[in-house]
Amino acid sequence: MKKTAFVLATLLSAAAFASSDAHAQGIRFGIKGGANYSNLSGDLTNEDIYENKFGAHGGVMLNIGLVDDGFLSVQPEVLFSQKGYKYADDQFTFLGQSYTYKGTQTYNYIDVPLLLKINTGGVFFEGGPQYSYLLKVKDESERTTNSTVFSKVQSEQNLDEVNRNEIGYAAGLGYQSDAGLLIGLRYNGSFTDFAKAGYRDDELRNARNQVFQVSLGYLIPSR
Repeated sequence: MKKTAFVLATLLSAAAFASSDAHAQGIRFGIKGGANYSNLSGDLTNEDIYENKFGAHGGVMLNIGLVDDGFLSVQPEVLFSQKGYKYADDQFTFLGQSYTYKGTQTYNYIDVPLLLKINTGGVFFEGGPQYSYLLKVKDESERTTNSTVFSKVQSEQNLDEVNRNEIGYAAGLGYQSDAGLLIGLRYNGSFTDFAKAGYRDDELRNARNQVFQVSLGYLIPSR
């Protein structure tokens, strides 16, 4: 966790230092939060059993102006974000056996996007890279085989066979008022596979996180 905190602080400090000559527009601190709508993408063994689930996100942001009129800025953020999926609760057959999965898998992350932001008349567009660190996986699920329950779990999972460090991207749009209130829609994708080889019998082979986010936020006006 010390290494993670150092990485987060370094990313934010580097962004602020690189744009320190943008005093005309200033640096604005803000907070944001909202809802996640997440699932897995990629080459999944039984992709029909995974469905979107709702979660939450929230954290802080800095908006660093690059030009005088606020048209172009850099916006690093540090967010707590709940990702994962829910089981479709449908029966499926695999290798002659009948299976039913119920419940959810929740992945708790710290996300650090570093976004280039274009603001034109209050409407903004944003995009850039994102680093994510997995804090924990909470399994709340039940699995049956041929109508017999063989696994019922409600606990945190071991993280040895998953990739806790994730590199991805974020892109979105929204509206920001002159007072600093904003609403945004964003998509987060990942270049990093979630699981290592052998995790859950390769059930999540090449699986990657994908998240749609709706956010409300407030940027404090610069002095």
